[in-house]
Amino acid sequence: MIGGEPQDHPAARAPETDPAAVRASVAAVFREEHGRLLATLVRRFGDLHLAEESAAEAIEAALTHWPVSGVPTRPGAWLLTTARRRAVDRIRRDRTLALRIAVLQTEADRADPAPAADVDRDLPDDRLALFFTCAHPALTEEDRVALTLRCLGGLTTAEVARAFLVPEATMAQRIVRAKRRIRDARIPFRVPGTDELPQRLPGVLQAVYSIFTEGYAASSGPRLQRLDLAEEAIRLARILHRLLPAQRETAGLLGLLLLVHARRHTRTGPDGVPVLLDEQDRRRWDRPMIGEGCALARTALTGGAPGPYGLQAAIAALHDEAPDVAGTDWPQIVALYDVLLRVAPSPVVALNRAVAVAMRDGPAAGLALLDDLAADPRLRSYHPLPAARADLLHRLGRYADAADAYRQAGDLAGTEPDREHLRRRLAAAEAATRVD
Repeated sequence: MIGGEPQDHPAARAPETDPAAVRASVAAVFREEHGRLLATLVRRFGDLHLAEESAAEAIEAALTHWPVSGVPTRPGAWLLTTARRRAVDRIRRDRTLALRIAVLQTEADRADPAPAADVDRDLPDDRLALFFTCAHPALTEEDRVALTLRCLGGLTTAEVARAFLVPEATMAQRIVRAKRRIRDARIPFRVPGTDELPQRLPGVLQAVYSIFTEGYAASSGPRLQRLDLAEEAIRLARILHRLLPAQRETAGLLGLLLLVHARRHTRTGPDGVPVLLDEQDRRRWDRPMIGEGCALARTALTGGAPGPYGLQAAIAALHDEAPDVAGTDWPQIVALYDVLLRVAPSPVVALNRAVAVAMRDGPAAGLALLDDLAADPRLRSYHPLPAARADLLHRLGRYADAADAYRQAGDLAGTEPDREHLRRRLAAAEAATRVD
């Protein structure tokens, strides 16, 4: 019946009597199916807000029905059937919404005449189109990341707000603004054609990479790492790689994330303070993850000109495969940074290259490059620059100058663990100054 839920599902499991277990089952299903469910609803109705509301109502219905009837063996199809019925009910009640959906559907059919999904089959995977919708160039980078987490990651607005340490109301406004922009600009829900893909794919990859970056090294707050965010980015990167296996940069992005994430357990000490690469216990690095990442890096560098994510994955692989810092192939890393600077020039890439040069040619050579970068206004508030200068000055025995640089870095650092790490380095430099 219209507006009801699927009855007497033939593949339902035995009812689960424990409410907490049912909620855990719903949460697990929602996490796995949310992106596909939402994408299928958007393709069917053309309206992101309607799709989100209908998906949320389907989840509420599951929490009511599954404790009685059991969790279906095909829960995604159950949720899709329920969500589609709820969406139809909303459209029938709201004439303005019905007219808008009709216009959107006409435009979508004209752009992509593919038939609507058949809920009697497995859910079709329309997530790729949703990736490109959420990462459309008409949206700001902040909005792209927020929508990607909300729509494809299945995070609540409150969870997205916590991820980026902003009030929930602020994040809600950001997400509403982004969805309104998609609606008003008539952004199509589709995968770009082969002629558009090279221009549009980098924005999608950047959205996922930005999520990982915030998880790997938080921009502010009490913790250095947000492993939940980093792992969500890896999950999204896996989806992208599975949906676009021929795109070498999707392999490069996934490889890069895995190779960096493999060091997660050694990047901080018991007190949460950062541990530098040369002090990390490499025996605790995740070797299976490194093996997978290295294979993906090779794929990304095979068959054509390398892209920025493939190059960064190759650099990360050299770090992960080295027995220690002294045994790292620094000449090869500098050479890869040289290529990366040509492919995707940025002051952060130049900074990382300068540090690699210091490892290859000595601290004085690296310091000269860092001093040149100090004039770049884009790095004015970037604490890794004075932190890197301080480390090289310390290695050169210029302890007073190193202390000044550590103070500058500490003033700019956004997280308490980073600030504590820099305070300890500052104390060592000041102690060395007194001895000297």
